[in-house]
Amino acid sequence: MPKRPLDAAGLLLIRDNRGLEILLGRRRRQARAFPGEYVFPGGLVEAADRRPSGFPEALAAPCPGLDGKTRRYLPVFARAALRECYEETGLLLVSGSLPAPPTTPAAPGGSRDPVWQAFADAALAPGFAALLPVARAITPLGYPRRFHSRFFMAVLGATAQVRPADPERPLAGDGELEDLAWVPVADTRDLPLADANAVVLDEVRNTLLRRHRPGEPWPGALAGAPAPCFTWRGPREHQYRTVVPVRGGRGGDA
Repeated sequence: MPKRPLDAAGLLLIRDNRGLEILLGRRRRQARAFPGEYVFPGGLVEAADRRPSGFPEALAAPCPGLDGKTRRYLPVFARAALRECYEETGLLLVSGSLPAPPTTPAAPGGSRDPVWQAFADAALAPGFAALLPVARAITPLGYPRRFHSRFFMAVLGATAQVRPADPERPLAGDGELEDLAWVPVADTRDLPLADANAVVLDEVRNTLLRRHRPGEPWPGALAGAPAPCFTWRGPREHQYRTVVPVRGGRGGDA
């Protein structure tokens, strides 16, 4: 029987450091999925992601063209992307400082979800507003594990930054990803990227990032740019895209 894809989320973190760079890490060679391949921070949706973070979750209005489930559960996927980023890289994507930590919701048993506790301890607000849905992808039939991944992009600048949860370990996560580094986007074609990650990055490069000029402030460069939201089922299966505007407007199939 075909295996049902598991819900997952990923995060493309982009910065302009005299040239566009993206944060990547290499999966351990012993990993069940994508061993030895470079990926964005991300992973499966967990039960904790279905609980409110306790912070303002001011996501941008969903783009037209998103599938119904992604639209309905967009906050869940956004929480998963922020949590995976924290766990796998040790970085908090923030959108500003808070005057005081909020009361984060308690999980069963009275404990707080570690990612939101980390934000609260740092008195920082999670960067929900900086998350731009850019793509989704479904692992092809026949794979031992299948994922239905929703990918977000966040561009660091005036409205979004990353901060290490532990200042003494500026870029270190739980060991899920090795060789964590900011890689020039132009150099990523030389890396063994996981297939879906490579396709998503190419789409983002060809639609959103090509509009950026060095030194131009973000996110102004994205105003009116199309966001590629598509389902990719593998090189031997049907591929389609829905190109939609970032803010409002009408989308169309490409």
